[in-house]
Amino acid sequence: MLLLVLASVSCTSTKKLKVSSITNGFITNQPITNNSHAATLVELNPNQLMAAWFGGKHEGAKDVGIYFSIYKEKKWSAPQNLIKPVIIRGDTLPCWNPVLFKSKSGNLYLFYKVGRNPREWFGAMIISNDNGNTWSAPEYLPDSILGPIKNKPIEKTPGVILCGSSIESIGDNKWRVHVEKYTEAAKSWEKIAIENNKEFEIIQPTFLVHSPNEIQMLSRSRHNKIISSWSEDNGNTWERTDSIHVVNSNSGIDAVTLAKKSFLLVNNPLPQGKDWFNGRNVLDVEYSKDGVKWQKLFDLENQTEGEFSYPAIIQTSEGKIHILYTFNRRYIKHVTFELEK
Repeated sequence: MLLLVLASVSCTSTKKLKVSSITNGFITNQPITNNSHAATLVELNPNQLMAAWFGGKHEGAKDVGIYFSIYKEKKWSAPQNLIKPVIIRGDTLPCWNPVLFKSKSGNLYLFYKVGRNPREWFGAMIISNDNGNTWSAPEYLPDSILGPIKNKPIEKTPGVILCGSSIESIGDNKWRVHVEKYTEAAKSWEKIAIENNKEFEIIQPTFLVHSPNEIQMLSRSRHNKIISSWSEDNGNTWERTDSIHVVNSNSGIDAVTLAKKSFLLVNNPLPQGKDWFNGRNVLDVEYSKDGVKWQKLFDLENQTEGEFSYPAIIQTSEGKIHILYTFNRRYIKHVTFELEK
C-alpha cells in the first residue's frame, strides 16, 4: 500500500511543490526467483524504460544472477535472466548490484559485480548499441575498478562517465567511497579519491548536479546520517566530506537532479537498529533546493515492520518521476508521480 503522507515543501515564498498522479505496482506479481533486490532503472526512449535487479534463492547464493524487464505502454514485460552466475576455477559466483546507464553516445551500459560477497567482488559490464535488444560479451573491469557500485553515473562532459563507487575492505571491513571516471573513446578508467578526513564509514554514493562545475555526492553511512561531499571542478577532486541532517538507517539511497536544478532523495529516514533490516520499514521521498536541507514530500512505505529499500529514481524526458525499490526482498515495486507547482 502506498501511503500518501504529503508535506508542504516551499519552492518560493508563494509556491509549494505538489505531488500528483501517483501510481504504484510491482514489476511482476509472480517473481521468478525467491529473492529480488537492488533494482536499477534507465530511460531507453520516451515512454520506454528498462529495469534490472539481482535475484536468486537469497543474497549471495550461487544461483544469483541479473534479471531485467522493459516498461512500455505503462506495462512491464515478463522478467528475463540476462546475466547468469559466473563459474571461475570451478567455483560458481553470484552476480550483484546491476547499474544501467545510457550515455550520450547511445551506448547502453549494464555494470554489475561478480563475487562471493561485497568484500571480494570485482566489476564487470556489458554494452548494447540497440537499447538492450543485443549485448556485448561480458567485460571484466581493470583491477581495483568496480564500476558504479549501486547508483546511476552522470555524464556532464560528453563521453566522460562519472561513477560513484566504494569498497568494503576484507581485513577490517572499512567502508570507503571513491569516484571512477570512464572515458568512452579511450575505454580507460581513472580512480579518484574522496577527501575523508573524519574517516566516515561510507558506501554507495549518488550524485547531485548543482552547476556546470559543482557536483555533490551523498553516501550511505554507518553513522545514522547521510554523508555529503563536494566537487567544484566537475568531479576531478572532492572535499568537504561531512554529515548532513538527514537520518538514514544504514540503507541504500538514491537521488536525482530535477530539470529545474532542485533535487529528490529516496531514503529510509529512521536510525539503524540492532539488526541490519531495522529502520527499513519506512521509505520516503524528500525534496531539497540546495542538497543540504531536505524536507519530506511523502512516504512510499510506512509500516510497523518490513524491508523497503535500495531505491532507484529517475526523471524521464517528459518530466515524470519513476522509482523502483525492493519490497520485502520478494518484489520490485514501481512508483510514478508528477511534480506540480
